[in-house]
Amino acid sequence: MTVKTKRWNDPREPEDGFRLLVCRYRTRGVRKEDETWDAWDRNLGPSPELHAEFYGKQAPPIYWDTYRQRYLSEMQTQVSRIAELARRVAAGQTITLLCSNACKDASQCHRTLLEQLIEEASGM
Repeated sequence: MTVKTKRWNDPREPEDGFRLLVCRYRTRGVRKEDETWDAWDRNLGPSPELHAEFYGKQAPPIYWDTYRQRYLSEMQTQVSRIAELARRVAAGQTITLLCSNACKDASQCHRTLLEQLIEEASGM
């Protein structure tokens, strides 16, 4: 039972299992045949508003603590998606959550928060 996190362009490794892109926006300039993920779920990424606020697209960026709280609140509407991923992990499948290159620090990326939510839901 494993949930891992990486950036979308980190090399695929055999132990990655199912690679899921969890960004709000699909990575630009990547042809379909060059995608490094098995599936994409934009709804597991931050909302467009939260994304814009965190990256300072309309005003100074919000702080991580604010982002974290709001992202976790948004994920309350994605309980069924998270539960499905948790079932897969509990059944022994490895899932690697992928995010964009903008998230250089995994400790301040929604993919890490999502990893925790999946692990909690799977009983890890």
